[in-house]
Amino acid sequence: MEKVVFLAWILALSVWTTPVHSKYYSGSRPYEPVQEKKTQLRFYVHDILSGNKPSAVQIAGPNTTKKEDGPTPFGTTFAIDDLLTEGPEITSKVVGNARGIYVSSSQDKDYTLVLYIDLGFTTGKFKGSSLSVFSRNPITENPRELAVVGGRGRFRLARGFVLVKTYSLNITNGDAVLEYTVEVVHP
Repeated sequence: MEKVVFLAWILALSVWTTPVHSKYYSGSRPYEPVQEKKTQLRFYVHDILSGNKPSAVQIAGPNTTKKEDGPTPFGTTFAIDDLLTEGPEITSKVVGNARGIYVSSSQDKDYTLVLYIDLGFTTGKFKGSSLSVFSRNPITENPRELAVVGGRGRFRLARGFVLVKTYSLNITNGDAVLEYTVEVVHP
C-alpha cells in the first residue's frame, strides 16, 4: 500500500511540474468575399413505397389506437433512398439519390411533412457533391417550395430552394414521381 501511495505522489508531482508545450490556436483574418455562382438543376425523384424493393420505408409510427385519417398519420416516420433521374420514367438515366428522413408533422388535414434529405449526385459535373434540404413539405400544394440549407463538394456553403411538382401519384400504393427544380447559390 505504501508503494501505491508513493507512486501516486510521484505521478501527481510529475504532472504538476511538467511544463505545457501546447497552446490553444485561434486565428482570424479579414473576410474576403468570393465570387458566387448560381446553379439551376432539374431532375425527378422516384419515391416508391410498394413492391419488393421500396425506396421509402416506415421506420416509426404513432402509438395510438384511434383510427387515423390520411396516408401518413401524425408522427409517422420514413427513411428514404430514392433515385434521382434525368426524366420522369424510372428507366431514365440515374443522376444520384435522395437519402434521408421525412416525418408526418400535421395533426389536421393539411398533410405536411418535415423533410431532411441529402440530394447526392453520382454522375456528371457534380459527381460526389450533394445538397442538403431541410424544410417543411406541404404535400397537397403543387408546386411547393423547400429550403436548401447547405451542401458539400462543389455545393459547399450552398443556399437556395427547390420547387417540387408532383409529376405522378398512385393513390392506391403511395408511389410518387416528383419533379425537382433546384436553384442554389454557392462559391
